[in-house]
Amino acid sequence: MFLDPNYIRNRIRTVPDWPEPGVLFRDITPLLQDPRSFRVLIELFVYRYMNQRLDLVAGIDARGFIVGSVIAHELNLGFVPVRKKGKLPFDTIVEQYQLEYGSASVEMHADAVRPGQRVLLVDDLVATGGTMLAGMKLLQRLGANVVEAAAVIELPRLGGAQAIREQGLNLYTVCQFEE
Repeated sequence: MFLDPNYIRNRIRTVPDWPEPGVLFRDITPLLQDPRSFRVLIELFVYRYMNQRLDLVAGIDARGFIVGSVIAHELNLGFVPVRKKGKLPFDTIVEQYQLEYGSASVEMHADAVRPGQRVLLVDDLVATGGTMLAGMKLLQRLGANVVEAAAVIELPRLGGAQAIREQGLNLYTVCQFEE
């Protein structure tokens, strides 16, 4: 598939000073609102993973749910949500991770995956990598083989992609924002 490398990147809105001063928030909603752009995004992932013998797609709360569930549907796979703590109604396992100032936790159902299942882990953005790594650890604790992590956006300056790769997990991102 021929595609201008900036096609997806150019459809992501930058919102300055949100959620706090000095932050440039990368908003994927314009990308999702345009049917052609959304389709192109999903097709990029589908073509990458269609022959990877995956069993499940796991998506990280919340925008990872949007992208991940559509990828799962297109690949005829099940979908597993990795949620913020306290949002799931059944028996869960929890993984805590560090933020710049403090910590947070994600969880998933204790029966979400079976040992040996091949799982793709999806989110919209990789910044520091903490959430993606916490999702990977949850899946691995249940015996899953996390084949790759994938995201729409990478922010290389924040070091998350490097941290993910240093933990032995391959990472695929569609575009980067250096600033």
